[in-house]
Amino acid sequence: MNTTYQAENFDVIVIGAGHAGSEASLASARLGAKTLLLTINLDMVAFMPCNPSIGGPAKGVVVREIDALGGEMGQNIDKTYIQMRMLNTGKGPAVRALRAQADKHLYAETMKQTIEQQENLTLRQALAEKILVEDGKVCGVQTSTGAIYQAKSVVVTAGTALRGEIIIGDLKYSSGPNNSQPSIALAENLKELGLTIARFKTGTPPRVKSSSIDYSQTEIQPGDELPNHFSFLSKDSDYLAEQIPCWLTYTNGKSHQIIQENLHRAPMFTGIVEGVGARYCPSIEDKIVRFADKERHQLFLEPEGRSTEEVYVQGLSTSLPEDVQINLLRSIAGLEQVELMRTGYAIEYDVVLPHQLRPTLETKKISGLFTAGQTNGTSGYEEAAGQGLIAGINAALKVQNKPAFTLKRSDAYIGVLIDDLVTKGTTEPYRLLTSRAEYRLILRHDNADMRLTDFGREIGLVNDVRFRQFEIKKYRIANEMKRLNNEKLKPTEQVNQKITALGFKPLQDAVSAATMLRRPEVNYQDIVSFIGPAAEHLEPKMIEQIEIELKYEGYIKKAMEKVEKLKKMEAKRIPEGIDYEAINSLATEAKQKLNKIRPETIAQASRISGVNPADIAILMVYIEHGQIAKIKA
Repeated sequence: MNTTYQAENFDVIVIGAGHAGSEASLASARLGAKTLLLTINLDMVAFMPCNPSIGGPAKGVVVREIDALGGEMGQNIDKTYIQMRMLNTGKGPAVRALRAQADKHLYAETMKQTIEQQENLTLRQALAEKILVEDGKVCGVQTSTGAIYQAKSVVVTAGTALRGEIIIGDLKYSSGPNNSQPSIALAENLKELGLTIARFKTGTPPRVKSSSIDYSQTEIQPGDELPNHFSFLSKDSDYLAEQIPCWLTYTNGKSHQIIQENLHRAPMFTGIVEGVGARYCPSIEDKIVRFADKERHQLFLEPEGRSTEEVYVQGLSTSLPEDVQINLLRSIAGLEQVELMRTGYAIEYDVVLPHQLRPTLETKKISGLFTAGQTNGTSGYEEAAGQGLIAGINAALKVQNKPAFTLKRSDAYIGVLIDDLVTKGTTEPYRLLTSRAEYRLILRHDNADMRLTDFGREIGLVNDVRFRQFEIKKYRIANEMKRLNNEKLKPTEQVNQKITALGFKPLQDAVSAATMLRRPEVNYQDIVSFIGPAAEHLEPKMIEQIEIELKYEGYIKKAMEKVEKLKKMEAKRIPEGIDYEAINSLATEAKQKLNKIRPETIAQASRISGVNPADIAILMVYIEHGQIAKIKA
């Protein structure tokens, strides 16, 4: 160790103050661990280098889950949004998702203030260059100035700064996001520690000046009038009446021609870009090549805040040369006279391949070293924040010698995200989708608090005020469900006249109010007209949850039965240190994959690509008969 500096002692050190680092450091500090949060630039805490928004399909549910567990992102966006909108309202509850446009600068400032005021948390500007390890265990961090900070847990949440390089046309230079300082020495250090590193790529679109846009040629996309929030603590009375709209426009044949004529200058096709890009969020030049049959692509014009003219052109991510970007923008309806404020760019960066992690997000190779966010190969602020929360919790619990905390796939989208990463790995920037969650009808936007608040309370992140509010909600919903099941509607003439007047089929036999509510065309207010209101006030979100639980009861029940079966497999743990090569009956591919992933449970092993049911059956027989012990010996 360098002895020039007197080392400062902490329990947990978090490297990087993006969305993952913010959640990790706050969680750690709130659990009583003395925590240090290091960031390259204090002005970029919780910064949004890409889209100025939070939420969307699957991602919005993650934010609600973070909030239910006691994290910060939901509360922060509820304080700083300029527009709130529920997506997929015409579809089932499993895919509905909230999305907020953020005032990006206010969002970052507000999160920074929260971090600065948090007890047990020190925020410091420094460039971490080396993770200090002794006997396979983390013992601290060294910065570029030679300063040494000691800790038993370190969480790396360096985002796209790890050996970051920005690419615009044939220009390529070393940089973190938004022309910030890159983290080069730390990237090299992670390799030296024996971690397998890959190279990924992401990108961002140009920003344009709002006053130079002709909005009359675009379609307005207003926010919702009815209140919606990400945090379960937010009040409907605080919902913003004056929201800032987004606007919709499209690319066209001229736009596509400009791109086609300049593909020879596009870094993606000239070999300048080496990193693997996100399949689910392609650049505009990639879209034009891959979807050549499409006549146009949607573009959303998203304001970046109340106090700036910058507008984010969602859907136009590109690394084309600047002159091509300007011509491309001016070929689009409403943007004919547009002024470019920031050039779009691609950024390449290093990632730690996540098959090297435990479900706690601790590295298997080094005790006490955790990684989270884009460092693990994900894309998106929400995925980063969800991982950061879990990594921060476990970093603190490890120091405190307490049992680790993990979420199963049936518990939360965060559980799906982490399980996908550590079990399947990723060969491209990972994006969470509703289709990845086999239990998505259980993992809904509306019930995140019912699923996870008890977990947050048990860990120690949910305070008395929040838990009391949660218990009242749970009690009132349970009471009303009980009333609906007990109250009967009888086929009297008076009742059937009322039912017919509402446009429903008359009753033939007596039915419970709950059974009546299960009819697709019947809503809660219809039922109240027959049996009267609940004894206690029910907020609209409580009523929504009651309706969903009853109308989808059969489907939910089937999903829960599958969850119960899965729990039995999750309970079957695999002893550490198994030499799968010694189990002759296993298929060769299964041996290779099992040795690479090192699953902790039979359920996790069953989800590994290349491990089939026959392999699982063989593995279970070996474990149950104690043959694994013989192999290890």
